[in-house]
Amino acid sequence: WQIHYLNLSSGNLGSLERSPAGTARVRRREARAAAKVLGATWHAPICSDLSIFYDAPTLRRVGAIIREAAPTVILTHSPRDYMEDHTNAARLAVSAAFAREMPGYRTTPPRSPTAVPVTIYHASPHSFRDQLRQRVMPGSFVDTASVHDAKLEALACHTSQRSFLDATQGMDSYLKTMDALSRQLGKLSGRFRHAEGWRRHLHFGFCDEGADPLREVLGRKFLINPRYERNLARYQ
Repeated sequence: WQIHYLNLSSGNLGSLERSPAGTARVRRREARAAAKVLGATWHAPICSDLSIFYDAPTLRRVGAIIREAAPTVILTHSPRDYMEDHTNAARLAVSAAFAREMPGYRTTPPRSPTAVPVTIYHASPHSFRDQLRQRVMPGSFVDTASVHDAKLEALACHTSQRSFLDATQGMDSYLKTMDALSRQLGKLSGRFRHAEGWRRHLHFGFCDEGADPLREVLGRKFLINPRYERNLARYQ
């Protein structure tokens, strides 16, 4: 698969040592380095920290990237998370994907519509809880043990965040935090040593009802959470 990597925010406010402009330059270099580790095509950020809003100008810019990349899979944030930038990023990704084939919708810069079906998956929120402290159950688990070192290497590229996260969120080295959360999800799966948790978005406007490309491609490295599937039939 061809991988596209978009960090909506420049991360320009997340530094204790540099100015916002200096931080943005450093974070761009780090993001490009991480994308290289992952073998991904990097797209420049289009917002500043705390400025990812669900508005028309931002949606048009995200829409242009979606049309240009024409993805068959979108991996995005949880629609419920502790950070508003994360939830707004999820909403923008979903709406931009929905508008990908609307001929009358104009993106910035202009890009032609695409009718390529796309399946959207939402990541587990940080700490597996939403902004109201409620647990968020993964709909599926992906075995990441074989790529865990590569994930650590890519995350380690973002070195400028280390002191800021330790000081402001008490994350005790974001690499250790990622490793611990990965092991927790692996344990929760009952099968994997390291795992990621994902929830598949409703198919309307995006793809066929049964489309689940991660399951098709990953095979035994992909595990449906039966408890989550049972809960889908319950009214909220």
